[in-house]
Amino acid sequence: MNSSNKHWQKLQPDFKGELGQFIALNEDIFAELLTFIDFSEKFTLGFIEINFPPDGELLIAALKTNSQCEEIQFVILNFADPNLRFLRDEIVKELPKIQREANKKLVLIIQGLEKSIGISGEYPPVLQDLNFVRDAYKRTVPHPILFILPDYAINRLAKFAPDFWAWRSGVFRFKTLETTRENAIAQTLQAEREIDRVKPQEKQERIEILQRLLMEYKPTCEGVTNGNLRRYSNILLELSTAYISQHQPETAREYLAEALQIVGKLADVNLKYNVLNKIGDAYREERKFETAINYYEQGLDIAKELKNRNGEGYALFKLGNAYLDLRNFLEARKYYQQCLEIEKELDHIDNQAKIYHNLGIVAQNLREYEQARGFYQQALDIYIEYGDRHSQAGTYHQLGMIARELREYENARHHYQQALDIYSEDGSSYEQATTYHELGIFAQQLGEHEEAKHYYQMSLNIYKEYGANYALAKSYHQLGMVAQKMGEYEEARQYYQQALDIKNQYDDRYHQGLTYHALALLAQAQKDCKAAIENWQKALDIYVEYNDEYRANIAREILEKLPD
Repeated sequence: MNSSNKHWQKLQPDFKGELGQFIALNEDIFAELLTFIDFSEKFTLGFIEINFPPDGELLIAALKTNSQCEEIQFVILNFADPNLRFLRDEIVKELPKIQREANKKLVLIIQGLEKSIGISGEYPPVLQDLNFVRDAYKRTVPHPILFILPDYAINRLAKFAPDFWAWRSGVFRFKTLETTRENAIAQTLQAEREIDRVKPQEKQERIEILQRLLMEYKPTCEGVTNGNLRRYSNILLELSTAYISQHQPETAREYLAEALQIVGKLADVNLKYNVLNKIGDAYREERKFETAINYYEQGLDIAKELKNRNGEGYALFKLGNAYLDLRNFLEARKYYQQCLEIEKELDHIDNQAKIYHNLGIVAQNLREYEQARGFYQQALDIYIEYGDRHSQAGTYHQLGMIARELREYENARHHYQQALDIYSEDGSSYEQATTYHELGIFAQQLGEHEEAKHYYQMSLNIYKEYGANYALAKSYHQLGMVAQKMGEYEEARQYYQQALDIKNQYDDRYHQGLTYHALALLAQAQKDCKAAIENWQKALDIYVEYNDEYRANIAREILEKLPD
């Protein structure tokens, strides 16, 4: 049993009671399945549609204990490897291991195949092979096979393995037990821990549960009943949040487009407000900040129309974030200040802390370090008062950056360690990567190049684990700087190029400028004047575009000194 199933079982302690309820709920289809099993001989295909693993376990228990199955030997084969490709080969490997019971018909029950079938994408390898080797099953697997799969996986199998699907002798669709459905909702829509703060494996498990819930309210080839539209739209919103946190904004927008259609049916402006803001989040993840701003502004207009001050504050905060991403710091500050006024009016102290934190980031980018420190301290005081340990860590991290900028090295080290301790305490591996990155910069400033490389590599490994491709760029950039300092020029160039490729992929113009800046310094170190001029000019153009006069002046001064 995989870890996900173990978790489900913990949530369903009354197994015997639920077994009776499940069979009562599915009495007719269970009788049809028993008849199918009784008459099936040699290679026979049956598909059982069950959306949640706990109900699958209930069904298996019901089959094994049913008096009509006394002469049947059920063998459960679980193939939950997401990289599985050759299912027949794996079944053939398992057959010799089975201890046959005398005078009993062998029936194979296949579970877990939805992992390799997947939720989206074209032609999963396991289904390509299933279709290709269909004829070999009759010879090598001469037993009835029952596949237990959720709705979406059966639909994908029928679509991408049509030849294999054509040989089915029965499809049995079981209704979900209400307690199973409620447990699924408790793990996703009502989860205590937000999905963007859980580890990749748990995040993927939540997405799979949400997909199963989606099928509950909108089975394949059926519509959503009006009574279920609200719950269905909530699942769509949660799925979009999950995919944004997995850095898959395009997939998120597919679900949000469907949610926006439901808005029209329900004529619910509050739902429209939530969907528009979430679409803004998806475009922000794609680094299409102007488009994100457009959606946040639509959300703000709705909040104002409804006189929803809480909604206004939220939309203003989102707008501040988008302008911060655009490095338009004065505009970001304006929106944060407007948001702060509303949160003070509503006496939302915890929300005020987030705004103070982001005002600190604005001041820090404007090199107003003491003002930034003041904002961070205001945020920190609130986080401590409310016991918000996770948010404290983010502010300690920023205070460490301020201390490092001001060359208060012991203070910086202390703040970084405070952040790391909290992230370690609450299992926030992803956030640790950012602090390891800062510790790398810290070590680099002190000339401790091997230690810096170690910290950058740690952050790089975490970003890879979480699939945070965009974040990899900053680690590659810094590893390039370390290699350059150590005289490893070719290695430095490779790191810079890796960083630049990612920044180009995400159209991150400003940070492209920083890497061109580094490449210019590298070219100067190698006495390559032509390459230095070319890269300095690229960096200068970007700094001017983003009104970064500090770095633009550096680039101008160096270009003036370089020979033509």
